[in-house]
Amino acid sequence: MSSEGLTESRGYKPLLPMILSYVASGGSLVLGSAAQLLTFAILARFLGVDEFSVFVAITAVASIAVHLCGLGAMECLVRRVARDRAIYAEMLGHNILLTAASGLALVLAGAVALPFFFALSPDPIANFAVIALMLITNIVLVRIIVLAEQIFIAHSDFASANKVVVGFAVARTVAAALACLVFGVSTVASWAVWQFICHVLVALACLWAIKGLGAPRYRIVREELPQGLYFSIPFILRALRQNADLLVLSLVTTAEIVSSYSVARRMLESSFLSVEALNRLIYPGSARMTTAGLHHALQRVLRVLGAATGISLAAALTVFVLAPVLPYLFGHEYVSLVGFVRGLAWVVVPLAIWSVAVEALGASGYHAARATVMGLGSIAGAGLAAGATWYAPPAGTFVSFYIIEIAMVVATWSVFLRFVRRDRERAAREFPAGILHGN
Repeated sequence: MSSEGLTESRGYKPLLPMILSYVASGGSLVLGSAAQLLTFAILARFLGVDEFSVFVAITAVASIAVHLCGLGAMECLVRRVARDRAIYAEMLGHNILLTAASGLALVLAGAVALPFFFALSPDPIANFAVIALMLITNIVLVRIIVLAEQIFIAHSDFASANKVVVGFAVARTVAAALACLVFGVSTVASWAVWQFICHVLVALACLWAIKGLGAPRYRIVREELPQGLYFSIPFILRALRQNADLLVLSLVTTAEIVSSYSVARRMLESSFLSVEALNRLIYPGSARMTTAGLHHALQRVLRVLGAATGISLAAALTVFVLAPVLPYLFGHEYVSLVGFVRGLAWVVVPLAIWSVAVEALGASGYHAARATVMGLGSIAGAGLAAGATWYAPPAGTFVSFYIIEIAMVVATWSVFLRFVRRDRERAAREFPAGILHGN
C-alpha cells in the first residue's frame, strides 16, 4: 500500500485542510453564538427582569422537548449518510415522519399543561395561543432548521452547514432588534409573534437549500428507532438536569437571580461552541473509521481530546476576562451577572473533556452504552443540582455543577476505554495476527 493510501486508511488528513475546516466551522459557531448573545441581550434589556424570567422558563421547557422531537433521528441520518449517501432519501423521510408526529404531540401536551403555570395574557384563549406559538417555534421549527444543518454535515458540506448556523442566529438578532428597538416590543406575548415569523422564514430558506440533495422517501427505518431513542434520551435527561437548578432557583430566589443565572448559563453554552465545532467536524470521519471497531479511532479520539482541552481552556479564560463587559449589554439591573458568569466559566473544561468520549461512542454506534452513562449521570446530577440549590442557593448550584461535570469525565472515559478494549479483543479473535499481516 502506498504511503498516501496508508495515511488515508488510518484516518489522517492533511493538517492544513483540517485546520481550515475547523476555523470555518468554529468561526460560524462563534459568529452564531455572538449573534445569539446579542439577541439575548436585547431581549433581556427590553423585556426587563420579570418578563425575561418568564421567557427563560418557557424556553427552558422547550429546550427539553426539542431533544425529544424527532426521537433522535437526526443522529441516525448523519451516521448512516456519512457512511453511505445512497440511504439519504430514506433517512430524510424517516426524520420528517418522526419530527412531525413527535412535534405535534409535544406541542399539544405543552399547550395544555403550561397555561397552568405561566400567564402571558389575562385572556385564557390568548394565553393558550401564545404558549402554543412559542412551542411550535422553539420545538418544531428549531428542529427543522437544525435538521438542515445536520443534513449538510452528513454530506460533509460544512460550508453550507455553517451558513445555516450563522444565518439562523443573525435572523433572530435582526428580528429582536426590529421588534424591540424599532417597534417597542416589551412583553413575551408580543415577542412570540416576531419570533415565530422569523423562524418560519428561516425554516423555509433551509428547506429550499436542501431540496437539491434529493426528495425524501417516506418510511420508518425500524432498526434505527432504538438507536435514535438511545441517542436522544441522554440529551433529554441532560436538559432536565440543566434546568432542575433553574426551576429550584425560581422557587427560592428572586427573578434577578434567575435571570442572571440564565444569562451565565447561556455564556457557558456559547463558550462550549468552540469545542462543539471540533466535535461536529470530526463526527462523520469517526463514524466511517469506527465501522470495523472503536479501537481503530483511538488515536484520533486522543488527538481530539488534546485539542478540545486546549480550546476549552482558552474559551474559559476569554469568558472570565470579558465578564465585566456584560452588564453594559444586558443592563445593570442584572447585578449578579458578572459573578455568576465567572463562577461558571471553567465548567466548560470538564464538559469538553467528557463530550469527546460520548461523541466517539455515538459515532461508533454504541448508543446504548452512551445513553446509559449520560442518562445515569443526568439523573444523579439533577438530584444533586436541585438539592444543592435548595439548601444553599446560589453557591450550592455552582458547586454541584463542577462536581457533576468532573464525575462525568471519569464515567464517560471509563466506558469509552472499556469498549475500545472490547473491540480490540474481538478483532484479535476474528482476525488472528497471521491473517492481519496477510500471511
